[in-house]
Order: sequence, then C-alpha cells, then structure tokens
Amino acid sequence: MFNNKYIYLDNASSTPVDKKVIDLMSIYNKNFYSNPTSIHSSGVKVREIIEESRLKIAKGINAHNDEIIFTGSSTESNALAIIGLIRNIKLESKIPHIITSKIEHPAVLENCRLLEERGEAEVTYVSVDKNGILNLEELKESLKENTVLVSIMYANNEIGTIQPLQEIAKIIRHFRKSKSENKSDFVFPVFHTDATQAMNYLDTSNVEKLGIDMMSFNGSKIYGPKGIGVLYKKRSVELAPVYKGGDQESGLRSGTESVATIAGLALAFDITNKMKTKESERLTTIRDYAIDKLLKIKVAPYKIVLNGDFKERLPNNINISITGISSELLVIELDANGIEVSAKSACKSDDDTGSYVIKAIRKICKKNNEEEGSLRITLGRQTKKADMDTLVKVLTRILSTYSKWK
Repeated sequence: MFNNKYIYLDNASSTPVDKKVIDLMSIYNKNFYSNPTSIHSSGVKVREIIEESRLKIAKGINAHNDEIIFTGSSTESNALAIIGLIRNIKLESKIPHIITSKIEHPAVLENCRLLEERGEAEVTYVSVDKNGILNLEELKESLKENTVLVSIMYANNEIGTIQPLQEIAKIIRHFRKSKSENKSDFVFPVFHTDATQAMNYLDTSNVEKLGIDMMSFNGSKIYGPKGIGVLYKKRSVELAPVYKGGDQESGLRSGTESVATIAGLALAFDITNKMKTKESERLTTIRDYAIDKLLKIKVAPYKIVLNGDFKERLPNNINISITGISSELLVIELDANGIEVSAKSACKSDDDTGSYVIKAIRKICKKNNEEEGSLRITLGRQTKKADMDTLVKVLTRILSTYSKWK
C-alpha cells in the first residue's frame, strides 16, 4: 500500500489509496460500466450501487440520502455551496453578504473573491488569533441583515487548527432567531464548513449536533480515490447549479457519475469512520513526540517555532517555521534524504507571495526581510514513531550544514 523508499509526511496534500478501495474499484471498473441513467438491467444495477453508496455516507453523518451530492472534488463542493447559494438568492434591496475567515482554503476564499469582483456578493473576512482560532466576537459583529452565508472550515489545511464549529453554530442560531421570531424554518445565514482535513480525525457523525447546514469533503484525504467529492446539503437549503447539463445529482451537478469512484469513496469513508478514534489517538502521541523533539533542535542562528494551537489541532498536523532559511530549500533537502513534506513561504525579499495563513496568525518579516517559511509535516496511517526520529536527525544535519555558510 505504501512506498517504503520514502518517509511520506504530506498526507494533508493527498493520502495513499487504501488497498481495499483499489480492489473494490477494480471490480466495479471491470464489471459495472453502464450509464446509471440507462433503464436497462446493467444501468439499473449501477444506479443501485451509487444510491447504496450515497445512503452509506448519509448514515455516517446522520443525514438523509437526498442531502448527499457527489462532485468531482472538495473544491467543486465548496464552489457549489458558495456560488450555488448566492445565485439562488434574490434580496430586495441589498446584495447578499458572506462571512468567512482569513485562513480558509483557496477553494473558499477565491470563490468568495470571485463573487465580490462580479458584484454578486459582499464578503467579510474575519480574523483569527495567534493560534489560528476564529475571533468569535468579530464574527458576531459581522452578522447583519443581508448575511446569507457563513463559511468556516472545520480544521485548517496548513496549521491544523480546529475551529469551534458548535460555538459558531450557536451564534448563528441566535442571530436567526433575532431576525425572525415567527419563522421556524428560517435558514439564513446558512452555515457551511469545509471538513476536508477533518474527516479522518474529527467527529463528523452528526451534522445536526455540529450545527452545520452544508459540509464539503473528498476522497483524496481519507485514503480514497482522487477526483471525487461530497457536498452535504440540508434539505431546507436551496442551491442553483453552477452549470447545466444532464441534470444528475438532483440537478445540481450534471455529468455521468463514476460508479467505481463513488463506491470507492463510500468504502474509504466507512474504513475511516471505523478506525477514526484509535488512529487519532495513535497519531496524537506521535505528533506530540515529534513536536517536542523538533522544538528542541538548537542550531544557531536558526529558530524553530510551532504554528497553530498546540491543543486544538489535528492529530496528524505539525507546522513549524524556521527563521532565516527557505522552506522550499528545506523541502528539497529533506526530499534528497528520503523525507517528503510540504512548504509554504511566509515572506520573501523579492515578492509578497506565500502563506497567507502564517501571515494571519503572527507578525513576520520585520527584520531586514529575513526569510521565514513554514514546513507542514502531516502524518498518516503508515507513519511510525521512528520516522519522527529520522526526520529530526536529518533536519538537524541539514541546518548544521547551512549554518556554516551564515
């Protein structure tokens, strides 16, 4: 299942596909190739497999099966949730208002900016504290009469910070009541969360308990197939399709469904849910061990700091900044030593690109444009404690080598 040549520590980008999922998809690709809209026997069978998969996912999050929409990715699910909601709303005097955070995934931020640029919505970007936790008071103050959508991710893709979804949902519920005492079915603002990074580790078993109205996730982060995403959409929430075509997926996502990919996703989802608690505990132990070891590395003139909240973070996420050295350089050096991680530059002397997440949580690049980036080290089912010892040893050696040239 896993490549033993490298120590793979980039699971937040993409996970390996579980062997059981590969085997199942192989069977379906070979034997179930009919179009699920066909009315002949094999077409009906394919439709049954898709609907069984839909029901399995719905039960896994305590939703109705008609509330599950299959898409091509989390990015598409986010776009459908955001653009689809806005384009279905017609306000009398004002354009719709969206609230999101400054550290959302680009799949949320860029679609919000797109609507802003086109004059279809106004957007408020709420700040976060030094650990990446949403400013709840600022959220409260941002809610207004024309707010129709609040989109806050469950857990951040870079620094692993977990957001207090239930507290956010409570704020939204109170605001709804203050707007309309007589409408029990009043849904605005709708609460959407991008749960792509959360599905492997956090509680997603009851969307009602979480207080959310829409939720996005995909297969590539839960050891499932690539090219498949899910949007949970509460029945009371109405969306407009982003594009038209064959009217599949309740008319919201046209295009012939891939039965093998959908069945593979459903199996990966089931496997993840069964091992979620135990695996989260295992990885939390390895994560904390690694963080302790990494922060104890002392190689002048470099300084290592942890990004994100120590407690409220994903079990598999370690994000560190090392001042005075390029994070991209470190990724290349680690890769040359058989360790695969990812990087984001927080600041460079020649431009202002890089990690807006790191910029949002703390002040950087104040001294002589000194370079500071972040390494994202994300663990997975294949990760062992010994891998962390190797990582610390190799990183220490790399820093020691470069310190001689300072």
